[in-house]
Amino acid sequence: MHDLKITRREMIAASGVSAAGVAAGSMVAAPVQAMVARAPRAETVSTAKVTLEVNGKPTTLELDTRTTLLDALREHLKLTGTKKGCDHGQCGACTAIVDGRRINTCLTFAVMHDGAKITTIEGLGQPDALHPMQAAFVKHDGYQCGYCTPGQICSAVTVLEEIKQGIPSHVTEDLNAPGKFTPEEVRERMSGNICRCGAYSNILDAISEVAGENA
Repeated sequence: MHDLKITRREMIAASGVSAAGVAAGSMVAAPVQAMVARAPRAETVSTAKVTLEVNGKPTTLELDTRTTLLDALREHLKLTGTKKGCDHGQCGACTAIVDGRRINTCLTFAVMHDGAKITTIEGLGQPDALHPMQAAFVKHDGYQCGYCTPGQICSAVTVLEEIKQGIPSHVTEDLNAPGKFTPEEVRERMSGNICRCGAYSNILDAISEVAGENA
């Protein structure tokens, strides 16, 4: 057995080198560990089969379950008449008619409407065969830039049905009386559809004409 002779000075020097190595390793390892923790993980996408009847045509889509109805219409079915405005349900540009009720399609997932009947502006009429509400908007200049117009028209068509069915609004005075068409009722019911150009009076004229009323 060989004698191992190490002086006190040599022992201190060796300890210093060892400690520095450990410290350096820690300085490198910490950022690497943080990067690994922040690295995006492989995303698992959940999809579902959704069957819709859109503008009278049955269709089935395989969609990411997070897909909004608006994106299903615009991006998957290429029905770009329904507009993406604020994407927060505040402007009404994305309004479509779902099972007879108007809704903001940006605020609802497509999978929630499996089996639903949906009508977009393309389903109301075409340039050579306009819906009466579309024709009235043209006649009364109820649009300017036209971006909100599809949502305005879908809402307007449904508003007249709401009044006809006696569904009350916030300004309905007598909840037991039959639905009554008034400018105040129309303004209140259409208040969720914002027109950037301010064509509100013309929109009211158009809706009134279709209803057979004076604005």
